[in-house]
Amino acid sequence: MHRDDSQKKTGLERRSLLKGLGLGAAGAAAVAATLRAAPAEAMESRQEQVKSRYRETEHVKRFYALNRL
Repeated sequence: MHRDDSQKKTGLERRSLLKGLGLGAAGAAAVAATLRAAPAEAMESRQEQVKSRYRETEHVKRFYALNRL
């Protein structure tokens, strides 16, 4: 079978669209990689930062006991 000119044109348009999308995605990734994020800051108050967090509960004791084997 023989393709007519309209089918060839549609195929070329589709290829150029896909090529453009690929280049756009690569460009966006390159820009995102070069941007630097601001350093994260703690949202806790000073009182929350110094409070005791570790609690040796029964499941923690069991975890330690099982890992000593």
